[in-house]
Amino acid sequence: MADNNLRIVVERNPSESKLSELNIKCWPKWGCSPGKYQLKFDAEETCYLLKGKVRAYPKGSSEFVEFGAGDLVIIPKGLSCTWDVSVAVDKHYKFESSSPSPSPTPPSSSASSCQ
Repeated sequence: MADNNLRIVVERNPSESKLSELNIKCWPKWGCSPGKYQLKFDAEETCYLLKGKVRAYPKGSSEFVEFGAGDLVIIPKGLSCTWDVSVAVDKHYKFESSSPSPSPTPPSSSASSCQ
């Protein structure tokens, strides 16, 4: 039975300022070739696709969410889905930690430095 609360959120072409605010260039990268992949997300993932095209089919649903290069995507914790990748994917990604701790120091003014 599908859990309708687990929805993939896609933001098409987010602004450059939002991308640098999220510090996306410092996130790890992941890629895959075209094919079908069964995925289960044990933590919320935010990803930004540099390349690729995906149709994600949530388990128990006949509907799909399509996203691709230039999209910022939030995949909820607990979602199981099939990724049907038609164009090879290259993405930056970040998993939300279960216990977010506030940063004691303000972010660096240099946007290009990764820590």
